Amino acid sequence: MFTKGQLIFAGIFIVAFIIAMVYSYGKDKILHNQFYKGNYKILLGFFAFIFILFIIKIFFKH
Repeated sequence: MFTKGQLIFAGIFIVAFIIAMVYSYGKDKILHNQFYKGNYKILLGFFAFIFILFIIKIFFKH
């Protein structure tokens, strides 16, 4: 399906991408803490909304 060269490239790309993301987040950590306080509440609300939709789907399916 994929050649050996493509797999090697994909592996190197993934490793480089993860390193770049960690480095970039580390540089911006101070700004993230300053401007995005409490954003976990939004994430929890989003997951709760998806969960409620899932429950409604199951409830009306039966």
